[in-house]
Amino acid sequence: MNYHKIIPIVTGAIKHLPGVKGLLSKGTGGTIESRYCYSVWMRHLYNWNTVHSDIPKVVAELGPGDSLGIGFAALLSGCTRVYAFDAVKYLDNQRNLKVFNEIVDLFKHRADIPDNKEYPNVRPEIDNHGFPNTIISESQLKDALSNDRLDILREEIIDAENPQNQFIKYQIPWNDSKILEKGSVDFIYSQAVLEHVEDLEYTYIAMSNWLKPMGLMSHTIDFKSHGVTNIWNGHWTFSDFEWRIVKGGKSYLINRQPFSYHIYLHTKHGYELIKKCREEDINNLSRNQLADKFQTLTDNDLTTSGMYILSQKGS
Repeated sequence: MNYHKIIPIVTGAIKHLPGVKGLLSKGTGGTIESRYCYSVWMRHLYNWNTVHSDIPKVVAELGPGDSLGIGFAALLSGCTRVYAFDAVKYLDNQRNLKVFNEIVDLFKHRADIPDNKEYPNVRPEIDNHGFPNTIISESQLKDALSNDRLDILREEIIDAENPQNQFIKYQIPWNDSKILEKGSVDFIYSQAVLEHVEDLEYTYIAMSNWLKPMGLMSHTIDFKSHGVTNIWNGHWTFSDFEWRIVKGGKSYLINRQPFSYHIYLHTKHGYELIKKCREEDINNLSRNQLADKFQTLTDNDLTTSGMYILSQKGS
């Protein structure tokens, strides 16, 4: 066994023990920071604007995590409805309300977009970090930030799972593509989420069903081991049996699907690639260290530690 595999397997085995799972942290991280959420949404919006000149009306987010902050930023920029799909409930309504109020202040002050000095790992990268006045007009902002609208949004945040909500539609779980009317969404985005989805092909099919013709998808994907191993791509050295132990009883961790598989699914399901940005890291693994199922990984796969992809559904 490779030395770097010993600690993850032992740690995972411990997590299988009775009572241990309940002691583990259930949070996901960054979406509790209002400035992070604001920065992420603006980056996706900028990329939407490379194809469309308007604001997307109906958007859907996969895996919002600890807050709906990115979706709040979408609503405050002029979107009319946000669908938030998650596998597990992480939300705290009071925390959500705090994040929302902070993002309202950012919009009211036309705040610059937090850059890579503040959030060095946030993607996609953009050239201009000023407030996007050319995308979000003053009249749109006035409507989006009206007191009446903000009051309604706050009411919905406190009751985020209410199916009668007009602006915020929160769904757990979302593993049925029929939960959303076919062709009803303009824009789907996710931030380091698709590497966690177990049935990735089904997810691409579901997103295609939800998107309107010519609708866009904007995804950042992290192919690293998420700290499981001290080698960034060490997760490709575990057999399926070993990986089940490493997961420690979790229903998901990372799906270990590489860059090339996402490109394959885009092609298979008819998405046009508008923008594709690879992030590279050094591969220190030899071929004989890879698990059997990953022996066919390309050199590109073994050096692609992350990607941003913007794609469009056909007409």
